[in-house]
Amino acid sequence: HVQLVESGGGSVQSGGSLRLSCVASGYYEGLHCMAWFRQGLGNKREGVAIIDSDGIPTYANSVKGRFTISKDNAKNTLYLEMNTLKPEDTAMYYCGAAYVCGSGILRNPDFVRYWGQGTQVTVS
Repeated sequence: HVQLVESGGGSVQSGGSLRLSCVASGYYEGLHCMAWFRQGLGNKREGVAIIDSDGIPTYANSVKGRFTISKDNAKNTLYLEMNTLKPEDTAMYYCGAAYVCGSGILRNPDFVRYWGQGTQVTVS
């Protein structure tokens, strides 16, 4: 079993920045993909970014050029650096882990095997 704990959310003005973190613990052998998703009020959960076991990232078009996903394997921590934030980025952000990796995960959260509890990001 894997536990994922997000932190770093908060309220920020439009154009501002935030960095989210997700600490993983437990047995995660075989989990080749780490991901960030978000879900706004009344919306479906949507993929934001993924990073595979080789550290190669893939981004949703809506955040490309503004967000950066990275990971520190020594700290078992996944990050999401968010810059030039917009009001439409307001959502609960979730960290996820999957056994398979590919851009298709961004469109289908069903591939994600483990989820964190989420951290709220509000942009005004």
